Amino acid sequence: MVVGPGGDTIFRKIIRKEIPAKIIFEDDRCLAFHDISPQVPTRFLVIPKKHISQISAAEDDDESLLGHLIIVDKKCAADLGLNKGSDGGQSVFHVHRHVLGGRQMHWLPG
Repeated sequence: MVVGPGGDTIFRKIIRKEIPAKIIFEDDRCLAFHDISPQVPTRFLVIPKKHISQISAAEDDDESLLGHLIIVDKKCAADLGLNKGSDGGQSVFHVHRHVLGGRQMHWLPG
């Protein structure tokens, strides 16, 4: 389901428990759950309960929330025994995000 900014999404429905999900973690700020159609043995999502349509729509006040998502991600990955470091495919040992652009992207990008 693709919905424009501000619309009802599958994530909003999962947060409201209208759609079942295998929840890994939940608090008042976010929800972590297993992907319903993983392309790898373990894949989970960590989403904020506050609707933010995309990173470019995040506001300065969202800084703490977005940082919280990263910490929850780390805890869930550890609880599930996921690989990290070189065992997880890391080659540059400095925290970073990949930002892609310049053309229409399709999943998986390549």
